[in-house]
Amino acid sequence: MSTMTIDKSGPTRKVKYGSMSRDRTWALRWSYFFLTLFAIFSLTPPFYMLITSLKGSAEISAATNPWWVHQPTLENYIQLLTSNQFLRFFWNSAWVSIIVVTVTMLISVPAAFALARMKFWGSATLATGVFLTYLIPDSLLFIPLFKMFAVFGDLTGIQLVNRWYVLLFIYPTLTVPFCTWIMIGYFASIPKELDEAAIIDGASWFQTLTRIFIPVALPGLIAATIFAFTVSWAQFLYPLVFTTSTDQLVLPVGIITTLIKGDVFNWGQIMTGALLGAAPPLIIYAFLMDYYIAGLTAGATKG
Repeated sequence: MSTMTIDKSGPTRKVKYGSMSRDRTWALRWSYFFLTLFAIFSLTPPFYMLITSLKGSAEISAATNPWWVHQPTLENYIQLLTSNQFLRFFWNSAWVSIIVVTVTMLISVPAAFALARMKFWGSATLATGVFLTYLIPDSLLFIPLFKMFAVFGDLTGIQLVNRWYVLLFIYPTLTVPFCTWIMIGYFASIPKELDEAAIIDGASWFQTLTRIFIPVALPGLIAATIFAFTVSWAQFLYPLVFTTSTDQLVLPVGIITTLIKGDVFNWGQIMTGALLGAAPPLIIYAFLMDYYIAGLTAGATKG
């Protein structure tokens, strides 16, 4: 909507048009400009990975234009997808991610419900402490964790180090705190009248959670699940430290340790493996992005 101002200082009246629509147009143009820059900056690495994955070893080694494929080939994809080793990495990552997501949700959902709705002494402090544990860097935790599991194996005879299932005990230390924090914000945004009505009708806290809050909080649950899956699938430092045998490796570490031999980098297969490894999270985000955003922004408002 445009506005009009009239200048009466001179013998003739001058009409000046200040346009709100013009300001909005310029704001929209600048927004598209910066969004375009961001999109180019974000999409350049995967685009380069795709181009490199379609090249043969000879073309990659040749001093040609790195942004163009002269002789496209699917050789890298065929070699990886028919490799038992690569499929083993993929299978280990899938098992670890599925189990970790399940364990994370079984712990974080009841914990978040208790901290958000069952008010008790110290609940707010405990909720903050849960989130602060997520902020501790992995690079500070892997040394004491490795020592703990090594000592546990020596005392009990149960070997956990260099086994893929050791990650099932380690990854929840990353996923549970943050997922609990996400669910706290979502549960806190649900009107209190719902659980009050359920309690009046004689429902227990467990029934209130399973029959009322979980269906209402579905976007938050999906957001927490996506986060837990992404962390479990893409984690690099912990599996690099805790697993060394080839058959125990997960995908991120397996690609690096098996396709880099000394100073020889098999760039074509490395880029192909990275693209194939990024496919499952990308597919999940593509279909569930709206739920993920809704879950992350749920704590911004209440009621």
